[in-house]
Formats: sequence, C-alpha cells, structure tokens
Amino acid sequence: MNRTTFSKNDIDQIKKTGLDLDTIYSQLSLFHRGTPFVNLDRPCTVGDGIKKMSMGIIEKCIHLYETQGIKKQLIKFVPASGAATRMFKKQINAYHAIQYAEQNPESRDSQVTEDLSFFLNNCRRFAFYDDLKTSLSKQGMDLDTLITNQDTERLLRHLFSENHLNYAMLPKGLIKFHSYDNHICRTAFEEHFVEAGGYAKTGTGNCTLHFTVSPLHQKKFVSFLQNLQPVYENLFDTRFDVSFSIQAMNTNTIAVDPQNRPFRLPDGSLLFRPGGHGALIKNLGQLNGDIIFIKNIDNVAHARFITETIEWKKILCGYLIILQQQIFTFLDQLHQELISDSLVTEITGFLNNELSRQMPKDFGKTSLEKKQKILIQLLDRPLRICGMVKNTGAPGGGPFWTKDIENNISLQIVETLQINTESKAQKSIMRRLTHFNPVDLVCGIRNWRGELFNLSEYVDQQAVFISNKSESGRDLKALELPGLWNGAMAFWNTAFVEIPKNTFTPVKEVTDLLNIHHQPAP
Repeated sequence: MNRTTFSKNDIDQIKKTGLDLDTIYSQLSLFHRGTPFVNLDRPCTVGDGIKKMSMGIIEKCIHLYETQGIKKQLIKFVPASGAATRMFKKQINAYHAIQYAEQNPESRDSQVTEDLSFFLNNCRRFAFYDDLKTSLSKQGMDLDTLITNQDTERLLRHLFSENHLNYAMLPKGLIKFHSYDNHICRTAFEEHFVEAGGYAKTGTGNCTLHFTVSPLHQKKFVSFLQNLQPVYENLFDTRFDVSFSIQAMNTNTIAVDPQNRPFRLPDGSLLFRPGGHGALIKNLGQLNGDIIFIKNIDNVAHARFITETIEWKKILCGYLIILQQQIFTFLDQLHQELISDSLVTEITGFLNNELSRQMPKDFGKTSLEKKQKILIQLLDRPLRICGMVKNTGAPGGGPFWTKDIENNISLQIVETLQINTESKAQKSIMRRLTHFNPVDLVCGIRNWRGELFNLSEYVDQQAVFISNKSESGRDLKALELPGLWNGAMAFWNTAFVEIPKNTFTPVKEVTDLLNIHHQPAP
C-alpha cells in the first residue's frame, strides 16, 4: 500500500483531535489489511459457560446485596450518546420517500406505505402523542384528523422538522417512552432514575448515576435534569448524584472511502468519527465506585414491569460479591503464605468452575513459585457478571467460548461483525447460539487492596472492527475500537448468568414502544 501523505493542515487537524500521525497510519493500515476475526470455539450454553441460578444461590445473592452491597459505592453507568435517528429510521426514510413520490408517483413503495400506515394507526399509543398533537394544533391542524385522512407528510414534518419537535435529532434518552396516569410521561432518561432507585441506592439513601453523552446533547441533558432531579428525589426519598462525561476526542478514528483513502469533507478536511462505545472504557475507569451497573439507555421498561428487573440486578450484584470475596481471599493467601499443592488445587478449581478459566498448558509441570505468580495474574483482574437472555433472534452480540492465537480458551461477548461468516465452521457455531447479550453487566473495578484497576491494561487492542457508514450520502468505512463489553473487557474475569427475558426491553425502533413492556395497563 502507498503511504498517505498529509498536508500541514491535515497534521494540524490531527493534532487538535489529540491524535498523532503514528496512530493515524496504524488505523489506515487496519483498513487496508482488514481487522482480525474472533476464533469461535463453541457457543456458551447453560451448564457450559452460562450459569443458571438455583433458588438457594438466588436467596444468598439477594441477602448479600441487602447486607453488604448497599454499604458499597454503587454507580449506575449508562451509555447515552446516540441521537434518536436510528430509532426513527423507517419513518425518516418514509418522509423523504413521500416527498420524492410526489414528483415521481411510480416510485411509491408498498412496504413504506405499510410501515407508515402501521405507525399512524398506532400513533395514539405513543407517549409523545400529546406533544405531537400540541405542535400541530399551533399550526391549526388536528392530529386525529390527519391520522384519519392518513396525511402522513404533515404529521412527519412536525415530528422531525427542526422548526417543530425535531425528534430525530434529540438524544434517544430524552424521547418520551412511557405514559402514566394524569398525562404524565417519562423519557428513557427518567426511567433510569426510577430503576436505579430500586437497586443502586445505598443504605444512606444516596443513588449515583453516570451518563456518557454526546457533546451536542450535554446541555440538553443538564437542563432537563435541573427540573427532573427534585421531582424524583421527593418521589423516591433518594438523593441522586448525577454526572455526565463525553467520549474523549483522542478516541476518535479516521474514516476512509471505499478505496481506503482518507475520507474528506467538501472543505477538504479529514473526517474523524467516534470510535464506538469501546472508547467509553476510559470513562468507566474514571468512576470512583466499588460496583458498577451497566445498562443501555433504551433498555428500560414501563414502571409496572420493573420489579423483576430490580430483583435480578440485586442477584447479579450479590453474585459479584460472592465471587469477589473468594478472589480477594485467595489473593490474600497467595501474597502472604507459602503456597501449597492443596491451595493450588482449590484455586484452579475455582478459576475453572466459577470463572471458566483454563490453566496454561504446562501449568501442572511448573514450580510452585511460578504457579503462584500465574494464579495471582489470573485472579487479580477486574470482574464482570454478565446477564444473558435466551436468544430470540434479536440483532447483536452473544456469549461464546473463543480461542486466541495460542489456543487459550476464554469467555467473550462477540458481535456478528467480529465473526467470519464466510467460514462454514464459524457460521455453524454462530447459528447454535442459545443466548443473547442484553448489555446487563455488574462490574467490580477495584483490586483486593481496594485500589482502582487501570482498565486500559485489560483491553484486547486487536479486537477492532470495520463498519460501513455514510456521510452526506457518500459511503465510507469507519473503524470501531474494541467494544465496551467486547474487546475492551476481553481480559477481565467473567461470569455469564442466565436472566429472564422480561428484563430485556430495548427500543431499537420507535414501534418497539408498542410492545407490552412499554405500554400502560389496559
């Protein structure tokens, strides 16, 4: 490949992002040679990588949460960076199609018409219905009449236009998701407060939440919070400590065109894109907490359904405490005692049975002193408990046993883009997947001495992947950093736990809000 030459203006732009030329050339080389696929060994299943909790363990976990968990510094971490554009993708595309079809009637698409009809006929069931009705009435239009007449163009114009509701450009967290009595509605952002009050509240009545947001949206969240916080503090008798952070500019990656040349904007400048949610490992590592709950902004249910969700957060937290206490006990023994064969047997059994860790090939033949160092190295890592739901065909990552280049096997959450679907063997493994990753994690980020881990030391830097995007109608390739719960946590200690599917209620498309878990009681 020919080495790209950058101008002085390019170099100045690169420096302003906090990046350097070596990093840019490294990223460009990845586009040219392609990113490595994950080597799947087999899917994780219940009893083989995924733990199914017995009632006895569940009761113990809840007891530990209620007696010890609430005494710790609990933090709920919510990646909330995205705009609602994807959520309304079908409707936005339909809006543009309608405008085009007015000039080109032959271009009308029956599927677009069907999707729009479904959206209109169910419009009264969306929590933002009243906002849309009010916006239209200010212009002398009646929403119910528009729905009856299937007048889609004016309805969508008020929903998406910058001069009206501008919903496609709002952050997803500030879209009204759920309706309650007395015309009260809650955004996804608000529902995280309601939910967090059930499991991230300490014994002293404090509840800490941290949201990662886009720089474009931060002021909107802060402004919204000023009115929101007193209401929910009074409602739940809780003091909410809320903070925000943005994705650091120096985690952005350079974009390229389909020929792998740096993508340039009309003014000739380079295009840098956010490196994906994996960049948020830095934000996570800056939190001063003992236990971190991680959940996506759109994975919230109507309050009438959250009892089970709260219970399982307590269970996962309690299970983390069980494992963490045993790990810390072992590490204390490994640092203070002369190691014995019986202790090695006990620890290796724990690593294998509870953390699905396999010992290095020649472990049994090494000296006790070397075994001691290996065991310390394997135990002294950040810990994550990952809830897994039964696979219902939802797009996204799943739990697998994977092999590295030295044939070491470990548990990983793997995205479809990381799998070589051209390989029949790998594709066969992928198709046998029984569970899905709902992004429901409870994490321990302190070591046995109570110090925060440096999370960047546990990232698989090779676990990047390339995705196809567009900018102003032009195709481009984007480089995404190791995902937050994928490569960014690749070298953490991991336990997968089966959780009920009712605890997973994401909103990827606006019509997902019509599902029972997002609707008020009939």
